[in-house]
Amino acid sequence: MTDSKYFTTTKKGEIFELKAELNSDKKEKKKEAVKKVIASMTVGKDVSALFPDVVNCMQTDNLELKKLVYLYLMNYAKSQPDMAIMAVNTFVKDCEDPNPLIRALAVRTMGCIRVDKITEYLCEPLRKCLKDEDPYVRKTAAVCVAKLHDINAQLVEDQGFLDTLKDLISDSNPMVVANAVAALSEIAESHPSSNLLDLNPQSINKLLTALNECTEWGQIFILDCLANYMPKDDREAQSICERVTPRLSHANSAVVLSAVKVLMKFMEMLSKDLDYYGTLLKKLAPPLVTLLSAEPELQYVALRNINLIVQKRPEILKHEMKVFFVKYNDPIYVKLEKLDIMIRLASQANIAQVLAELKEYATEVDVDFVRKAVRAIGRCAIKVEQSAERCVSTLLDLIQTKVNYVVQEAIVVIKDIFRKYPNKYESVIATLCENLDSLDEPEARAAMIWIVGEYAERIDNADELLESFLEGFHDESTQVQLQLLTAIVKLFLKKPTETQELVQQVLSLATQDSDNPDLRDRGYIYWRLLSTDPVAAKEVVLAEKPLISEETDLIEPTLLDELICYIGTLASVYHKPPSAFVEGSRGVVHKSLPPRTDSGESPESPDTAPSGGPAGDQPSVIPTQGDLLGDLLNLDLGPPVSGPPMATSAVQMGAVDLLGGGLDRLMGDESEGLRSDVGGSPAMGGGGGSFTAAPSTTAPTNMGAPLSSGLGDLFDLTGGVGTLSGSYVAPKTVWLPAMKAKGLEISGTFSRQVGSISMDLVLTNKALQVMSDFAIQFNRNSFGLAPAAPLQVHAPLAPNQSVEISLPLNTVGSVMKMEPLNNLQVAVKNNIDVFYFSTLYPLHILFVEDGKMERQTFLATWKDIPNENETQFQIKDCSLNADAVSSKLQGSNIFTIAKRNVEGQDMLYQSLKLTNGIWVLAELRIQPSNPSFTLSLKCRAPEVSQYIYQAYETILKN
Repeated sequence: MTDSKYFTTTKKGEIFELKAELNSDKKEKKKEAVKKVIASMTVGKDVSALFPDVVNCMQTDNLELKKLVYLYLMNYAKSQPDMAIMAVNTFVKDCEDPNPLIRALAVRTMGCIRVDKITEYLCEPLRKCLKDEDPYVRKTAAVCVAKLHDINAQLVEDQGFLDTLKDLISDSNPMVVANAVAALSEIAESHPSSNLLDLNPQSINKLLTALNECTEWGQIFILDCLANYMPKDDREAQSICERVTPRLSHANSAVVLSAVKVLMKFMEMLSKDLDYYGTLLKKLAPPLVTLLSAEPELQYVALRNINLIVQKRPEILKHEMKVFFVKYNDPIYVKLEKLDIMIRLASQANIAQVLAELKEYATEVDVDFVRKAVRAIGRCAIKVEQSAERCVSTLLDLIQTKVNYVVQEAIVVIKDIFRKYPNKYESVIATLCENLDSLDEPEARAAMIWIVGEYAERIDNADELLESFLEGFHDESTQVQLQLLTAIVKLFLKKPTETQELVQQVLSLATQDSDNPDLRDRGYIYWRLLSTDPVAAKEVVLAEKPLISEETDLIEPTLLDELICYIGTLASVYHKPPSAFVEGSRGVVHKSLPPRTDSGESPESPDTAPSGGPAGDQPSVIPTQGDLLGDLLNLDLGPPVSGPPMATSAVQMGAVDLLGGGLDRLMGDESEGLRSDVGGSPAMGGGGGSFTAAPSTTAPTNMGAPLSSGLGDLFDLTGGVGTLSGSYVAPKTVWLPAMKAKGLEISGTFSRQVGSISMDLVLTNKALQVMSDFAIQFNRNSFGLAPAAPLQVHAPLAPNQSVEISLPLNTVGSVMKMEPLNNLQVAVKNNIDVFYFSTLYPLHILFVEDGKMERQTFLATWKDIPNENETQFQIKDCSLNADAVSSKLQGSNIFTIAKRNVEGQDMLYQSLKLTNGIWVLAELRIQPSNPSFTLSLKCRAPEVSQYIYQAYETILKN
């Protein structure tokens, strides 16, 4: 008979009967009673009153009965903590049982009882089990440490369990290793700052050895741990890849995806020229294809991951297009995902195959799928130029079917094709106009209105067509109303005589009868434009539009790199980083791919040492949108910045061009009044719009009266002042790689010449289209750096052309302390888009020319600055003598005030002053035979000392 009988009882007064049975002397009866208790507990009855009686049954050799009692205990220990303590003794005893299964069962249950009172009693048994001779007990104990850490982290650390766990990584049994790795990973996730999994080549070797013999879940834990390791060079990365590759043929899809994640991550470090790189690409395709023969739910997860892989490395699956063709019985969610990947893999080689397939899909019965298929045809046209002609004729065939939703989707994508290939396919407009009456969806209506407005001069009855939409203006959606307003204004500018009434009608509908602020504002702008300056209106409304880019739905590169590190997890299905959907106090660590070591590619900003700063501290190329965009483009009409008043054109440059608007120029004199109300401040806060003339040099600050002191004789020698040799300028490095900025590459460095700071840039156009309308803006930064003039690129930048520009800077922008202190966040705009990057500037560009202090003032100030503000640094491998050092530093405005020789050591006493008035005093000790110098810095703002030291090192070593 099965155990189902325990769930079918309907007796009253059951608890009392069960109590009697639990206390029976017969073992069989006891077991039956406990089973009944567990059954009642499972269906939700409260049997906590039987706690003491059930706990009494723990004293038994019967493993089945013990398991049942432990199950009951886990469930009710939280609600009966005082009673649960009764069970502690049995746990301790069971942990020393000769049967390893009972020892493991005891330690597993202990970990599941989340009661603080009991926790401390469990430490001793757990310690014994972690060192148990049986691997089954050790592996169970390893997981118990993670559970205990979740309840009481401090206790686990104090008891030294974490060290024991680390030792288990070297265990002889692979399952113990896997569980130790899993437990440490779990603990490390909740404490991102702790360096628990301190992996080195030796421990990695042990993990890779254990990988072959683990269960599948053990393999997943180890692979996930390997994915967090950073190999020291490409050889180590290759050797790890070679040992992980066999996992790709595993039957469990989770193991396959974890192996793919490790390989995708370490491939970043392999040079594309290696034979092994090509072999690895070939090996990655079959396992991914195999995943698509699983059940639909697994297929969907695999497809979402493949979508990321294809965006990162399309070459892996470029020959596997056929496996993404849709089957008739695929669920809709699999169909849509396959369609997405087909478009990503579409290329000139396979486009004919893809188009034939898409045309077939467009005649299916599933409406959502048909819509997506029609859209896909349009995306193929935009992606593969050679196929555009065929795509357009396919779309026209579909329009002829007169199926309502097919026609509407086709019109939406044809609008995009017009934007990508102007003056090429406009002959189809007549066919589109025939279907005007059947459009009922806002997006399709808006697309059609855009086409009519944009090509009004080619459509004889354009005014009648637009007028037909105007009749139900108030019933249309906002998207259609906005589009209609713009289209009629375009029509008026092209055919002013015939459409005057129409334009007045739409303007009054938009401004007087509408309560939508967006619509009203757009209406007022057009009204003013048309009434004050029709020529300007024409330039604005009928301006040439930029071509649309190929793939608009690609994931942003830094986010894609992060998601690649999460392949095989929920993040890869949502296509969002864990921080976007995991709630709770656990700090989510942002992962990123290792830097590329490819010789053929341009080095990305994080890998290249910025001018003057060490390579490791370079901030990420694209800061997170949240912190940068908000600061850089917030319309903060704050008080005026101290400094010379701004030229009108400068404000327009900052406020208009960068945002791509045109209000200041369009509103003529009104904007002048507007500007004077604001007090001459730039229309953008954050120091961004600060395009001003260079500031006048500040007068030297008086550092206090000269002070005669016993230290006076310290300066018994004349100051070793060298000749002026010019400030050191670092070589240019790539700040914004072309792949991150739609083809625009920006390299640069900073320099200071005769009191003025400049940013020396090289802009290179690696795109296929001309670039123009450049503008630049800085975020608020620690020293108020801001452009002192607009970014002047005199002629449009043709493809494969470079231009060198020296942008003058001043330090009167808005100030905000950055991390690191010399971090500068920059926005550059051109006719294609706005791009963001950050770089580190060397502090010596801020050393001013009047930074030489009087000797007495130096003495007084050195004494006056507290000793805790003094920091010492070592400058290694520098073989210059004291005079050469002094001369070299003076070129960068670090002035030697005095020099003396003490016991064969040269001591240089130096001062420098930053643009914001901070003075820094230095003592530099140089031993003739020793290439290491000792630098002591004293300053009232000690946080700058580290950066001053970096400046010293940069100047002296170059």
